Amino acid sequence: MKLISWNVNGIRAAVTKGFLDFFHEADADIFCVQETKMQEGQLDLDLPGYFQYFNYAQKKGYSGTAIFTKEEPISVTYGLGIEEHDNEGRVITLEFEDFYFTCVYVPNSQNELKRLDYRMKWEDAFLDFQKKLEEKKPVIWAGDLNVAAEEIDIKNPKTNHKNAGFTDEERDKFRVAKAAGFIDTFRLLHPEEVKYSWWSYRFKAREKNAGWRIDYFMTSPKLKDKIESAEILTDIMGSDHCPVELDIRLKI
Repeated sequence: MKLISWNVNGIRAAVTKGFLDFFHEADADIFCVQETKMQEGQLDLDLPGYFQYFNYAQKKGYSGTAIFTKEEPISVTYGLGIEEHDNEGRVITLEFEDFYFTCVYVPNSQNELKRLDYRMKWEDAFLDFQKKLEEKKPVIWAGDLNVAAEEIDIKNPKTNHKNAGFTDEERDKFRVAKAAGFIDTFRLLHPEEVKYSWWSYRFKAREKNAGWRIDYFMTSPKLKDKIESAEILTDIMGSDHCPVELDIRLKI
């Protein structure tokens, strides 16, 4: 089974930059996107053979997630079930026979870390949500986690140490998730590889490959032996992020 996750930084804009060409070429079983930046009715995607699920932010032009899947899920859940955290369209969960799949767009801590405290609460709630799902069946969660977990995951670790996405607090939350058993699939298969999934639009960052690895596929430990490959598709343009891919021996 092939899974793709991509922060498209505005799906309406991405459609004008080759999104559909990549979507059809990838032919993924499940394709999820973050930062759709749209409201219901603003875009009609013609994706034959796929069921479509969107979670919109209340704020226009902000956040938002979507999942496109070849197989109709048993159930669909939007958000975490906590009102405080569920007005920005950040989470969609599909239930299949043998696993749960969650698309997630983790809040950015923002300039001067003005949202860091909120993010810490959000992270705890999200991990609790995943652990409760895992009591029933294994989980896969994918998306823009807005954190470079280790120094290998960021071009300039020293100068970014206290910036959003690379603070000790954010990285500690990632370690807590790993301590709970969740597997960073790319790092599992590529322990020493330096590869990034996001580059600032400023300073020709992508051209210089001055990036961050902040897009992930995470899985329950029960799925570890089913993981076949985990890749970062750096050649795919159309956003300030590139897609990430997971191939795993599961059926939907």
